[in-house]
Order: sequence, then structure tokens, then C-alpha cells
Amino acid sequence: MRIIICGAGIVGASIAAYLSKEDNDVTVIDEQSVLLAQIHNSMDVNTISGHASDPDILNAAGANDCDLIIAVTENDEVNMTACQIGHSLFGIPKKIARIRRQSYLDPAWSNLFSRAHMPIDVIISPEVLVAKDIVQRLAIPGTTTVVKLAEGKAHLIGVVCTEDCPVLHTQLSQLNKLFPDLSFSIVSIARGTKTIIPDDNDMLEVGDEAYLIVDSDHLRRVMAAFGHMEKEARKIVISGGGHIGLSLIRTLQEEVPDIQLKIVENNTDRATFLSGQLENVIILNGSALEREIMEEASVATAETYIALMNDDESNILGSLLAKQYGCQRVVTLVNNNAYYPLVGPLGVDVMVSPKAIIVASIMQHVRRGRIKGIHSIRDGAFELMEAEVSDVSRIANKKISDIELPAGVVIGSIIRGDEVIIPKANDELLPKDHIIIFACRDKARDVEKMLSVHVDLF
Repeated sequence: MRIIICGAGIVGASIAAYLSKEDNDVTVIDEQSVLLAQIHNSMDVNTISGHASDPDILNAAGANDCDLIIAVTENDEVNMTACQIGHSLFGIPKKIARIRRQSYLDPAWSNLFSRAHMPIDVIISPEVLVAKDIVQRLAIPGTTTVVKLAEGKAHLIGVVCTEDCPVLHTQLSQLNKLFPDLSFSIVSIARGTKTIIPDDNDMLEVGDEAYLIVDSDHLRRVMAAFGHMEKEARKIVISGGGHIGLSLIRTLQEEVPDIQLKIVENNTDRATFLSGQLENVIILNGSALEREIMEEASVATAETYIALMNDDESNILGSLLAKQYGCQRVVTLVNNNAYYPLVGPLGVDVMVSPKAIIVASIMQHVRRGRIKGIHSIRDGAFELMEAEVSDVSRIANKKISDIELPAGVVIGSIIRGDEVIIPKANDELLPKDHIIIFACRDKARDVEKMLSVHVDLF
């Protein structure tokens, strides 16, 4: 597949790395030669220096024979124009654009992106995606990761095992006996920098981050079984009133009743702008790293502190200070996956990666066919796949014990109608079953072959 990526920033580079590992012909366009050099030296992709919406540049990138264009530059207008030119001049079949300015996405102007005007097939709004991801995690307190599966029938959740976790040092094979009426399976364990695909003899240790697939009806009871009985937050302090912060506040006000929000914004002009945009929100102008401001924000009595500032280090430091001041839970925005092992040991409860969220959202639209959804876990180290069993698939009408699953691949759940089944070796996969598969990143292609599904864009 030939793919053009416009933009060599964090998101563009992440998408390029992801797609290039799957034997796609990827070309990245950007005006910054330094970014292109970094990409060229670290992955097997082509690079072209130039303006992403320039027809000559797109032509040189192979737009005439391109299957997909993904425009993720920092400029909305460049992204939209690149997709328009890709469609009008080169006939590129599928076009994905990142658009940040919310006025473009106002329902009143929805006709703008119709095929007759600006034919963009998929619009990615990072601020909306990240805000929804955070709200989803807040709705199930105590989780580090939350992914809705099978239209909400099941969830993938991540939980950190603290010292008072009731299931520590218990063989996983015993958990079903301890909780026979709960429907869940542990598909992965993150232990420091190591990630484990567990077997029945493995046991959870203090500090482990366990990834579970859970019947949605059993979520609260499963959380309690793992020692997490936190209440949903109603008092929240947010540091950073940028695009993500503004989108998060609006989403929280729409979806969470009786919520009390305070926002700390260091830029005076931005704080003034926010005061004109938001109602029933206390806005404080100052640094979230200063004790006086945090005391004024009453972070000590807040149930959750959310760090959405412009750099990872400030977010992590602000979160640790909030914990020190007495805040119950902290949610921290980070872009560098090297910080992920700090979840738990350092006291950071949840780390949110905008890069991983955006890449996962884009990949949802790259693959189709029997694969219904793909979710990136731990910044791409794992993939969670939702797939439908075809009646002509090699795994249809077979017991799980008879399927040669590649190492690093787990069938975590079977959804059959409204029933969520945690599979056992003797369970049979039937046509039309909706299955949830957890796989190491380098085994994703093996899963596609196992499903005997032709995966493409159309």
C-alpha cells in the first residue's frame, strides 16, 4: 500500500513508524529537514522536503499512485488543502486530516466536508479525542487505561496492583475459583519495563499494571476485587488551559453532573480568553508549580488533578506536587513513552499519551474488513483487535485449544450476541462471533493471517 503522510512531527513520525513496519510504501512530507532526517535515519520510509499541499511536492511523493493520504501537520488549512488537492488532482481514494480548530467542526458547517466541497473521509480532532479518553478514565476511577469494546459490552482496563490488592501472589488459574460470578480475563501484565503475556501459573506482584478484559456489567465488582474502590471525581483541578484543557472542561460539563472545576493557566491572555468562554469554572492565572496557586486552587481537597501543560516534565512534576499536597489522584499528559514505567512507582496514577490516542484513532480507519477495530496499548507495544469470525475463516467452528495461536497472542473475550464469554480451551469460535484479541505489536500480521481476512482500505 502506498501512503503519503503530511507532517513529520510527533504524530506524523509515530504513524510512519507504525505503518512502515507493515511493509507499506510510506512517504513523509515536511518543510523541516531536521525532522525528516530523524525519520529517515530511524525507519524505512521515503522523505520529501517541501510544503505538504504543494501539487508538485505531492506529485513527487507519488500521489498519482497513492492509496491513502494522512495530513497531520500543525496547520489545519494545510491539512485540508492537501486532502483537497489529493482528491481533485490525483484521485487519492482515502483522505484523513487532523483538524484542531473547533469552528471547522461545528455541526452548522458540516456540509463543508461533503464530497462536493472538501472530500475528507476521516477528520481527526486531537483535542476531542484526548478529552474523551480522559473522561472515559475518570468514569472508572482507579484505572490507568480504559477502552470500550464491542459497542460497550466489554472493556479493556488497566489497574495498578497496590500493596492492599486482594489478589496479590495468587496464581491466575485460581482467580476464576475465587470470583466465579465475575467475567474477566488478565491478558497482560506490565512489570517495570517488562511486559508479560501471562499463563495460568503467573502471579501479580506489588506495582504490576494488569490489563484486563471485563464484561461491562461487572466493572465495579472487578475493580473492587483488585482493591480499587475509588469514587468518581466531582472536584477536579486542571493545569493548562490550552485546546485540550478547554475541550476537556466542555466535555466534563456536558457528561458529568454536579462537577466542580478549577483551572490553573499560566498565560494571562489565555486565562482571560478562558474566562470569556467558560461558565461555572474557577480560573486562576499562575503556575501550577507554585504552592500558593495550588493552595488557592484547593488541590489538597480535590479528588483528581489533571496536568495538561505544554511539556512532559512540568506535567509530571505538577502531578507529584499535587499528590504531595494531598490530592487523591493525578492524571498526567505525556508524549514521551520513556515515562510510562513511572506509573505506579513514582506515584503517577494515570499517564495519557495524545500521540498514542491519535495514532490508534487513525489506524481504526486504515484497516477494515472483518477487523472491526484496533486499539494501541502502552504506546504501540501491544494491539487490541476486535474482529468478527467469518464463516470461511480458518478458526471458525474450532475449539480454542485446536487453534495454533502465535506466541504473544491471547483471545481475551468472545462476544456472542449480548453475552460476554471469557474463553476457555474447550470453547468453540462460531461464525459471527465478535472476538477480542490481545497481541504483541510484532504479531499483528500473524493475527490477520490467522483470521484469514484480506485487510485493506476499502
